[in-house]
Amino acid sequence: MDRAIETGLLACEPCPGCDPVCTASLLAARDARRGALAARERFRARDARLRRRAEERAARRVVVTSPTTTPGESPRPALPPAAAAALARAKARADAAKKH
Repeated sequence: MDRAIETGLLACEPCPGCDPVCTASLLAARDARRGALAARERFRARDARLRRRAEERAARRVVVTSPTTTPGESPRPALPPAAAAALARAKARADAAKKH
């Protein structure tokens, strides 16, 4: 297949002197290879896009160490903003309940 591509399979046009079976075979091989190459290119683009998104997610996951973290203790990951806000509200309600 590589040799056929090197000799021009992807750019070939049927010759007027060939019989219809030969022409159909040539065009089918050309079109199948073009489709396979396009699929490979889409796969590579998708793979690059997924890899980039994973790297962006990893960069957003900042590890924050707690002031009470002792040496040797693994740091905890930061909470997402919505979860941190909900936790702060819950702590405030708990503190208010203790005062009463």
